Amino acid sequence: MRGNETGFPADIKGCMKDCILSLFWPRKDIVGFFEKHGCTKAEVSSLQIEGESGLKRHEIIDVLFDTLNARPDNGLGPFRAMLQSLLAWSHFDPYYFDKLRKLDRAAANKNLEHLRQLQEIRDAKIKADRERRATNDAARQQATATLDELRTEYLDLLANKTSRQQRGYALERILAELARLSRLETTEAFRVAGEQIDGAVKFDGEHYLIEAKWQDKSASNEPVYQFAGKVAGKLYGRGLFISVNGFSAEVVRSLILGKEIQTLFVDGEDLILVLEGHLNLRDMIDRKVKAAQTKGLIYVHPISGAEKKA
Repeated sequence: MRGNETGFPADIKGCMKDCILSLFWPRKDIVGFFEKHGCTKAEVSSLQIEGESGLKRHEIIDVLFDTLNARPDNGLGPFRAMLQSLLAWSHFDPYYFDKLRKLDRAAANKNLEHLRQLQEIRDAKIKADRERRATNDAARQQATATLDELRTEYLDLLANKTSRQQRGYALERILAELARLSRLETTEAFRVAGEQIDGAVKFDGEHYLIEAKWQDKSASNEPVYQFAGKVAGKLYGRGLFISVNGFSAEVVRSLILGKEIQTLFVDGEDLILVLEGHLNLRDMIDRKVKAAQTKGLIYVHPISGAEKKA
């Protein structure tokens, strides 16, 4: 993952190079600094640093920075470790700074102070970005409709006042709003690896994928199997399949027979109970999860807990 909070801006990396160059004189000491902060033996063993043909001091730093940048993790650990050390640096080897005068203390301090200033600017920007994201995330998770408004909209959909496709999109929106009213974290519809996901809700630390179907009859096997496949392909996959007109007995039976339960069923009656305020979406999910975990049932009445007969 790249970004302001995880990576290092070019100006900070450039200043880190200047700091290292102004703090260490022997080439082996430069290499040693990298080794102490996460560079592996394999990454430094190929460096030619001895003799006239050896890499110059600045070339060693450039090569090792490039080596770290080429890591799958972009060298994040070593870069952060080096940055932390440089920000708190206070040791100036008297042999090279005072006796031989190979290094200049004033120049080194200037580079270190510049690095601290750059980091302060970066910290302030990260904080501002984090606060802005938190504000935006909170706004996205805030419900924009009341329960009464959602119930009216849903009943209008049942009265076939819109097209089938429009009903599908409207149902997704109603579910997202119900989740927000229940203080459940929601994820909007998205596509990944060619799969269309209608959205997701986070319940009790787990993310549940959602598939919402508005069909003229009980959900048939094929779309349920397809959704179950999507769920099974995710880490600790869990899903909620919503079919306004219910499910066939065959699909309920086939989804649990000899299989690990990962998908729970929700129908139009369940939604009405939530929209009428008998329980909220969080409570409904909790009761369906309880039935699945304690009884192995995936299609139950959310209030009585009784298995629904498809």
